[in-house]
Amino acid sequence: MVFSSPSFLFVFLPLAAALYFAARGMAARNLVLLVLSLAFYAWGEPVMVLVMLGSIGFNYLAARIIDGREGPARRLALGAAVAVNLLALAVFKYADFVAGNLEALLHALAALGLGGTGLGMKRGQIALPLGISFFTFHALSYLIDVYRRRFRANASLRQVALYIAFFPQLIAGPIVRYRTIARRLAFRRHSWGRASAGLRLVVIGLAMKVLIADPLAPVADAVFDHAAAPGLAAAWAGTTAYTLQIYFDFAGYSLMAIGMGVVFGFSLPRNFDRPYRSRSITEFWRRWHITLSAWFRDYLYIPLGGNRVGALKTWRNLIVVFLLCGLWHGASWTFVLWGLWHGLFLVLERAGLGRVLKRLPAGVAWAYALLAVMLGWVLFRAPSLPAAVQVWRGMAGLNGHALTLGPDLANAWAPCLPVLMAAGLLLAVFRLRPPRRLSPVAGARLAGLLDGAAVCALLFLCILAAAGGGYSPFLYYRF
Repeated sequence: MVFSSPSFLFVFLPLAAALYFAARGMAARNLVLLVLSLAFYAWGEPVMVLVMLGSIGFNYLAARIIDGREGPARRLALGAAVAVNLLALAVFKYADFVAGNLEALLHALAALGLGGTGLGMKRGQIALPLGISFFTFHALSYLIDVYRRRFRANASLRQVALYIAFFPQLIAGPIVRYRTIARRLAFRRHSWGRASAGLRLVVIGLAMKVLIADPLAPVADAVFDHAAAPGLAAAWAGTTAYTLQIYFDFAGYSLMAIGMGVVFGFSLPRNFDRPYRSRSITEFWRRWHITLSAWFRDYLYIPLGGNRVGALKTWRNLIVVFLLCGLWHGASWTFVLWGLWHGLFLVLERAGLGRVLKRLPAGVAWAYALLAVMLGWVLFRAPSLPAAVQVWRGMAGLNGHALTLGPDLANAWAPCLPVLMAAGLLLAVFRLRPPRRLSPVAGARLAGLLDGAAVCALLFLCILAAAGGGYSPFLYYRF
């Protein structure tokens, strides 16, 4: 089920809120949320909900076992539990990728007369459960923090299940640490003010997705999926469109998840902080997908030694972390190379480029970071490495210096411009400040009126788009 679909906006979410607030007592409300979360997941994947239930049951028991052990037995229990989680992730997400690469390798060896002809395995046999990367990382952080004695293993299966399966953050994050919401699982405050603030975030996030990201999608698709050798203008237009699309799509989802969390009494962590204002790739990863970069920092980078093991090992740690970060996003060499791309820039900045960037004019440093990010997005979006190379060639003018977009790309741009302008103007209203000559009370009332009017206008436009079928799955649903 997609957050921007009519079935979610007009049926599931209102029904979920009504059932939740009709329940009395925190235990009953937790049960309602858990059932709703499982129903949300089972809506499109009724069989795959068994995979998530298996993950919940296994990690609940594993945490209890880890919590009750000492010394080597404790480490062994953690190692076994982590291995099972990673094995499940590998089977569902990477088995096809590994089999395909082994098949290609064996065919290459056979062509050289050095081996057989292949594995005989059909690709695409194993279905990928939605959000498996996210709920697996939730489970792993829970197990590791129990092992580190950050908290005791929760004796309530229902609370652990709700932590892993809570539907706003189930499919695409943010990646929530158990300790962040542990107290809220047992006690939460609710008020009309909190509910109103949460719904405001939901509407703004929905507008980012429906009114900005979705109209840009055809422009990016026209270049990355349909242009064999895009020219200068087309390559830059497509890359710019995707750069904006992926931000407003993913940040919009995260904001909707945070807003729904507020409605139900949870405080989910912030996932974006204006990442395209960054002046280095190091800063970019402090602002982009914050919960993922923090997860890799705390559970992989620091255990590897972080930056306390000398320059060479620090660079190695950065490369390892970002290679795995790329692979986490998808079972494809383009994702692996995208992770390597960012890892290499982080190494360069740590090796001395970062000090140079601090001395450069702010605009130059910003242009460097944005260009590096955009070139990386080409790898992230392109269906293959040769396709990415063609877009890079186009951006460099090697496919021709044509400054026209061509009929297909122009047709893709035309419908989205009025929508983008309207959305941009409405989102800008939230930054308006009342005139200083007004008293504080009058200024607050005017700001509230402007904010409320902008939210209502955004909601109206979003409803029109959703009712007309103008929605698509969030980009991070496939990860």
